[in-house]
Parts: sequence; C-alpha cells; structure tokens
Amino acid sequence: MTLLLFCALLYAAGAQDPPVDDVTIVTPLHRTGVDLALEHLNSQITVPRLFRYNRTVDKQEQQSGGTESKYVYEHLLLKPTVCLKGTVYSLQNCSFINNKPSMDCVVCYKTEFNQIQQTPKPYVHCIQKPRVTQDIKTDRIAACKKMAYLIGSTCIMCARAPRGR
Repeated sequence: MTLLLFCALLYAAGAQDPPVDDVTIVTPLHRTGVDLALEHLNSQITVPRLFRYNRTVDKQEQQSGGTESKYVYEHLLLKPTVCLKGTVYSLQNCSFINNKPSMDCVVCYKTEFNQIQQTPKPYVHCIQKPRVTQDIKTDRIAACKKMAYLIGSTCIMCARAPRGR
C-alpha cells in the first residue's frame, strides 16, 4: 500500500529523470562539442530554460592532414531542465523536464592537438526534435561539408556508399 501511494505521488508530481552526470560520460574532445551546443542554445534569448546534455545520436571524426588535426561531427540531443536562465550556478542541480521536446543539435568543428580551432568557424545548429525535416538534415550535412572543403580537405560526411544496382 505504501509503495502504491509513493508511486502515485511521484506520478502526480510529474517525477523527473535524475540528472545525467554528463561530466563523466563524455571524453574531453566530445565534451568540447557538447559545450559548443549548450553554449549556443543557452545563449539564445528566445530560450527561457537551461538545457543539459542528454545523449549522443552520432559522432564521427576524421584525421585531416597531420595526425593531430581532425574534423569532428556530433549529433546530440539536449533536454530542457526545470531551471530558468540566471537562476542556478550548477546545471547538475537541474533535473530534466520530460514533457517538453528535446533539442536536436549538430556540431561540426576542427581540432588540432585536441583543441578546437576557430578557423573554420565551428558550425552549430539546434532545433526542436519534432521539427527536424529531411531538408534540415541535408542542410546540416552541407554546412559540415562546406566547412571541410574551405580548408581543402576531405570530410567524413562527404563520402557516400555506392548505390546497389
């Protein structure tokens, strides 16, 4: 009976997932892409809530020129939290809101010696997950390809699998 009451209270209160310890689940280089996406999204005036890293959908890296230079493509999902901007100092204290859509983000950037480079300018694009269309996916890939082509190297997103006959 007590367990049933406890479960009912959690349900009625709209229980949130526990915060993801995003500091321990990503490598330092992956953390760079996550930080770029979070900085971009949390700096938007029209977005009232803080967002946190939820999960990685896809991540690809390709060496460029020397062994210490690479292009990175990351497809991330960020979730809104209960915290409004300017109200907290630690995102770890902000639990996810499950009844709001995740933000679907793509980040492309170049690194040298595991440090992000400002040339070419990193590409960050975030949109609510339900609003992602095939055109948006195509535009994102094109933007990442363009970034790599400006430097004159190949990129992971440029290779295509041969079509079956």
